Amino acid sequence: MTQWTDVLDLNNIPRLGARIVRHGAIDIAVFRTADDAVFALEDRCPHKGGPLSQGIVHGKRVACPMHNWNIELDSGCAVAPDEGCAREFPVRVEDGRVMLDLAAVERVAA
Repeated sequence: MTQWTDVLDLNNIPRLGARIVRHGAIDIAVFRTADDAVFALEDRCPHKGGPLSQGIVHGKRVACPMHNWNIELDSGCAVAPDEGCAREFPVRVEDGRVMLDLAAVERVAA
């Protein structure tokens, strides 16, 4: 069952940037692209756990600040030849507000 929860205003996320939403023990990086697309990934690179929220957003990817791995924002998966995926969470924008499916986050945390 989807449980959409309002977490922040879209304008609080800079274009080509991210903000962190903490839910329980999970930090979720909410990214905004240049064309206002919004994505949500666990704020942890699949390589060495670097904070993806501090990376550089380019197109629909983020470069991890630790070792420059490129992660696809729409899937959380590393770009080849790198391997691994960050957890991706359902997100949508409604009337300028960013909504996360926190039920999906809770299923991952369990």
